[in-house]
Amino acid sequence: MTALAAAASTTLASCSVPAPRRTGPVADPAPGMRIATSRRAQLMQILAHPDDDLYFMNPDAQQMLDSGVPLVCVYVTAGEHNGMNHIAGRDDTPADKGAYSSARHQGLRQAYASLLGLDKFTEWQKGVATLRGDRRAEINTLADGNRRVELIFLNLAMHAPRRWMALPSLWHDRALSVRTAIADDSPVRRADTYDYDELIDVLVGLMERYRPTVIHTLDPDPDMQFSDEATRKRDSEQPGFSDHADHTAVASFSWAAMVRWVARSTKDGGGIPAFVATAFRGYYNRHWPKNLPQQVIERKAANLVPYGGDPDWECGNGGGCGDYNVGGGRPLTNKKGWVRSTHHRYPGARPAVAADPDGSLVAYGVLGLRAVRWRETERGSGIWGEPDDLGGGPLAPALGTTALADGRRLIFALRFSEISGHRGGNSREIVLLEQRAPGGEFNAWRGLGNPERSDGRGRRIGVPVAVAAPDGQVHLFVRNADKGVSARVRDANGGWSTWRALDGDAEVQDGLTTLVDGAGRVHVFGTGHDTVHHWAQDAPSGPLRHRPAGRLPAAVDRPAALVGADGTVRLMYRTEAPWKRTGPADSRGSAAAGTVQFTADGKRLAGIRFDGYGPLAAVAAPEAAEARGPKSAGPGGHAVVGRDLHGRIQIHHDGRLLTRTTGPMSLDAPAPVITGEGPTVVGMGPDAYPWSWSPRPGTAG
Repeated sequence: MTALAAAASTTLASCSVPAPRRTGPVADPAPGMRIATSRRAQLMQILAHPDDDLYFMNPDAQQMLDSGVPLVCVYVTAGEHNGMNHIAGRDDTPADKGAYSSARHQGLRQAYASLLGLDKFTEWQKGVATLRGDRRAEINTLADGNRRVELIFLNLAMHAPRRWMALPSLWHDRALSVRTAIADDSPVRRADTYDYDELIDVLVGLMERYRPTVIHTLDPDPDMQFSDEATRKRDSEQPGFSDHADHTAVASFSWAAMVRWVARSTKDGGGIPAFVATAFRGYYNRHWPKNLPQQVIERKAANLVPYGGDPDWECGNGGGCGDYNVGGGRPLTNKKGWVRSTHHRYPGARPAVAADPDGSLVAYGVLGLRAVRWRETERGSGIWGEPDDLGGGPLAPALGTTALADGRRLIFALRFSEISGHRGGNSREIVLLEQRAPGGEFNAWRGLGNPERSDGRGRRIGVPVAVAAPDGQVHLFVRNADKGVSARVRDANGGWSTWRALDGDAEVQDGLTTLVDGAGRVHVFGTGHDTVHHWAQDAPSGPLRHRPAGRLPAAVDRPAALVGADGTVRLMYRTEAPWKRTGPADSRGSAAAGTVQFTADGKRLAGIRFDGYGPLAAVAAPEAAEARGPKSAGPGGHAVVGRDLHGRIQIHHDGRLLTRTTGPMSLDAPAPVITGEGPTVVGMGPDAYPWSWSPRPGTAG
C-alpha cells in the first residue's frame, strides 16, 4: 500500500519520444455511408473532475436521467488537487490526496443516489473495470427500476511535480505519460500510466462498449478572456481562456476520441455510430449574464448539497463523505456563479427543419459527427424515416441553413478540420453543402475558410447562421475570436466575398439570430453583456452597420426574432432578473422566468407569459410573412417555442400556450415550423432520432 501511494505521487513520467504522429483526422466529406442506428438511448458524459457534470451539464443530464435514460459518467482525473478537503470553520487537516479523491467519489455517489430519488447513503456496487491496454478503473453502479447510473473513475492525476498541469501536458507533449492516482477505499490498488494515444483508445473503447446515443463533453475551444493574474488564479482559469486547463484538455481528448470512434467504426464498410454530441461551457458562466431562473438554479444547486457532503455524516467511506469545499449553500453564494448558468458551446436548433417541394418536412442534423437528413414518411405524418448520410464530418453539433429563391437549400457547418494533440493541427473551418435541385441531392462539400488567421484564434469561432435576401444575396455570419461578428456574402451568381468583421465595439455570445425584414433588409442580433447588439442594412443590398446599443435590455440566451404583419422585426427573449444583478461578477445573478417582446428599435410591445428557461425560437406563418396588414391568412400569426421551468417544451401560438407532455424528452433547442395545417415542433430525442409535435385546437400536449 505504501509503495503504491509513493508510486502514485509521481504523476508525470518521461518515456522515449515516439515517432512523430501523422497529421490529425482528415475530414471525410463523402456522403452515402451506412448509419448504424439502435434507437436504444444511452447518455455518456466525459468529465475532467468530479462535480463538472453537476456544475456545467445540469439540468440537461438530470432531465435525461429522470426520463429513464441510463447514464455513464467517465471522470478522467482523480480530482485530488492539493489533497485539502477544507471544512468551513475548522482548522485544515494535513493534505491527503488519496483521501480527498475518495471523498469526492463518495460525494458523487451521494449526489446521484439523490438524483435517482434514493437515500443518499444507498449502497452502490463497486468493482473494477478492465479497459483497453489492460488498464483498470473503478466502476460504481446503482440502479433503481429502469434507471441506471454508472460512474467510471480513470483517476489520472491532476497535477505533476512542480505543479505542471498533467492533462494539458499530455495533450501537447509527445514525450510524456501520466500516472494514475490511488483513491482511498477504491477496489483499484494498482497504478497505471497513460500516454496520449492510450487515453484516446481507452475513451474509444468505452464508447464502443456503451454505444452512447448522446455524448456530453466540456468545451474544447473556450473563449479568449483577459483576466488579471490575481483574478485568474482565484478563479482557476488558464491564462487567456475562460476555463480550467483540465476542462479544455479532457474535452479535446473527448472529441478526438469521437473522431477516432467514427473512423474505426466505418473502416471496411462499417456503419456510422448514431450519436449526437453536446459540449458545455465551463468557467465561461462567470463572465456573462446568468441564464437560469432562480427556481431552476435552486434545483441545480440542490444536487451539489449531497456532493459537498458533511464531515459529521456516517457514510461508510474512510476517505470522507463528500467534497467539503463546496458543501452546504456555497454553490449559491460562490462569487464565480458557475451553478447559475448552463451554456452550450455550439448553440442552435437541433435539428434544423425545412419543407420539401411536396410540403413534407425534412430535418437536417449532425449524427456521428456527420451531416444527415431525415424525411417525413408522409406529409404531416410526424413519422421520420431512416437518416441519409450527407457526409462532411467531423462537424460541430448545430447546422445553419437557408433556402435560395428557387427553393434549393444551403447547409452550413463548423468543421473540426483537425483536432489532434502532440503539437499537431487543431483547426476549424466553415463548410457549405449546396443542393442541386429543390428537394434533391447535394453537390460536394465546399470549404469557406475561417475569419481568423491562426488556428489558436480560429478554434474560438462560433456556429454559422445564414439568411437569403430578396436581392439574391446570401449573408453568412459567425461569432469570431474577439466575440464580435464576422460575415461573408454570396452574390446572386454564387460568388463569395472575403470574410470581414462587422463594425461596432460589441461583444456577443454565440448563438446569433438573423432574418430579413418586410423591406428586404438583413438583420443580425447577438446577446451582449448589457444589451442585445443589432446590425442591419440601411437599405437592401447595402452593408450591415451596428445600431447604437442601449435601448434593448440584456438577453440571457439567443433571442427569437420574426417579422410582424406590419413588416417590422420583433424580438422575444428572456432577460435578467433586475433585482438580482449588481455587477458583472455578481454571484446572485439569475434570469427572469418570463419573456419580453421588443421591436428591433427597442420599443417594448405587449409581452407573452412564457415562464421557463433557455433560448426561444420563433417562426411566422408563410402567409403572415407576406401580409402587410393587421390580419394574416391560413393558420395565422406566429409560433414561439421554448422550455418551461421543468424543461418541457411549450409553444405559444394563436394566443394559446400549450405544453408537450408525452413522447421523448427534447435535447437542446427544438425548431418550430408552420405549414398549411398549423404549427409543428421538431426536436431531437435521447435516442438520437427526431420527434414531431403538432398541437392542434383542443389538444393540450
